[in-house]
Amino acid sequence: MISRWVHKEVVEALDSQPAVALVGPRQVGKTTLAVEIAGQRGGLYLDLENPIDLAKLSEPVGFLGAHQDRLIVLDEIHRAPDLFPVLRGIIDAGRREGKGTGRFLVLGSAALDLMRQSETLAGRIRYVPMGPLTLPETGPPDRLWLRGGFPNSMLAPDDRESLHWRQDFIQTYLERDIPLFGPRIPAETLRRFWTMLAHRQGSLLNASDLARALEVSAQTVTRYLDLLCDLLLVRRVPPFVGNVGKRLVKSPRVYVRDSGLVHALLGLESLDDVLSHPVVGASWEGFVLENLLTFLPWRTEPSHYRSSGGAEIDLVLSFASGALWAIEVKRSPAAKPQRGFHEACEAIGVQRRILVRSGEGRFPLGNGVESVGLADLCDELRRHA
Repeated sequence: MISRWVHKEVVEALDSQPAVALVGPRQVGKTTLAVEIAGQRGGLYLDLENPIDLAKLSEPVGFLGAHQDRLIVLDEIHRAPDLFPVLRGIIDAGRREGKGTGRFLVLGSAALDLMRQSETLAGRIRYVPMGPLTLPETGPPDRLWLRGGFPNSMLAPDDRESLHWRQDFIQTYLERDIPLFGPRIPAETLRRFWTMLAHRQGSLLNASDLARALEVSAQTVTRYLDLLCDLLLVRRVPPFVGNVGKRLVKSPRVYVRDSGLVHALLGLESLDDVLSHPVVGASWEGFVLENLLTFLPWRTEPSHYRSSGGAEIDLVLSFASGALWAIEVKRSPAAKPQRGFHEACEAIGVQRRILVRSGEGRFPLGNGVESVGLADLCDELRRHA
């Protein structure tokens, strides 16, 4: 199962830039997508974790020069960071010869690490994020919410096999993948931290509380969080910044990005397990946010709003046009926003008030609020992108 949305983004980026970086967690489907695009374009795929493919690049200028008319896919590019200056030279030479776009597609599993390595390609590379599968790509939400959007988890024959896959995925990340990108962190300590974040899904970041629970410093907690965010496994949603004349909470809210990993970290196998667990509301909120943020139009900034008096908006979307949308997340079709939501909307002057829920369709709720199904709002944002 391949994300057609990301496929479209990558193809459009290759048509306008010499190099494209496809960035996302392991097992999210980057390789499958890249191999498909390479096949469509007569390209060459190289897996730099494969010693044979890596050896082909022992003399990179000669090898890549021999394939200058083909798209070259370089998977696990972090294995060969010294390639980036070489790619720059090839791209610049190609531009002088009129070969300006679609030269290289590089794949990476850590966003900031890849961006640091590829600084020499500034002005020559576009970054395309790839997260787990989303609701418009998979159909009804309950299975996707329970299992998460990693293709192997989503497509498992039953919920138990899906949970086993996610638990193995977590263990592999802790023991093999994370040590590749950061300083050595005891796997059990990082598992405890990751599990704490799942229990506190969507909560305001309190590094001191987490530090006390882990018996480490607040700076260490920040380092752990930075690493999981860099690996695109955790998301910080920043606080809204605006001159609204009120005291605002300035802490980010923190989410484990894939709902299936939330449930695996908490040992929840079935939908009934999730529905009876205290995390149910926060898990659904995180699931909705990840789906919506996948389809944000260019230069749209997400944030959350919370005043010291308790007025709150789950998600504020600040569009490039200056428009503000306030989004409240509820699972029940019969839910309505609380007074604090309306107070917050008045304080920042939003243009739209939306309650997003499970189910389909849209209808007015009164007080300027529109109730919209998650899939419908995803489609609306996608049309604006």
